[in-house]
Amino acid sequence: MVCHGGFNLDETTRRSWYNPEAIMKSLGEGMVFADVGCGEGFFTILAAKKVGQKGKVFAVDIDAQAIERLNQKATLLGLQSITTKVGSAEDAVFCSKCVDMVFYSMVLHDFSDPPRVLKNAWSMLKPTGMLLDLDWKKMQVPFGPPYAIRFSEDYASKLIQNAGFKEIAVKDIGTYHYVISAKP
Repeated sequence: MVCHGGFNLDETTRRSWYNPEAIMKSLGEGMVFADVGCGEGFFTILAAKKVGQKGKVFAVDIDAQAIERLNQKATLLGLQSITTKVGSAEDAVFCSKCVDMVFYSMVLHDFSDPPRVLKNAWSMLKPTGMLLDLDWKKMQVPFGPPYAIRFSEDYASKLIQNAGFKEIAVKDIGTYHYVISAKP
């Protein structure tokens, strides 16, 4: 997957920055997961393996070619619990109060209307569900999104809180990233 700044965000690069399984440790068998801004589905595939055949994974991205690559990977791996959609995060609501985890992977800053996207997450999450936002730290580095569009931990936390979420926790997960977890 080619990202901001033209660098390749492959599995080896991701794993050198953070442990994806640790980020998703609370996801388990039979759960429902929504990957909003999924790209080619790195976390979608991991989630499908964790939720198993009894679970459900929703994935949405505005890039039709990325969704096609995700569908091909899922087919090759025999993962049948994934439902994909080409569309904007601002219009993505898969269901009402049926999702255990809504996940954003380094994309909250890319959405044209982040408050609306967070409100969509609120409407999809079960009362016991969790929002996870993995994102870039607001720092100058020669790769990733431009500094000007990155959200600081404080700014992202305030956006999430303003959308109605509570129990917001921010965790540093390496040199370049943080993860915010929040409950409805």
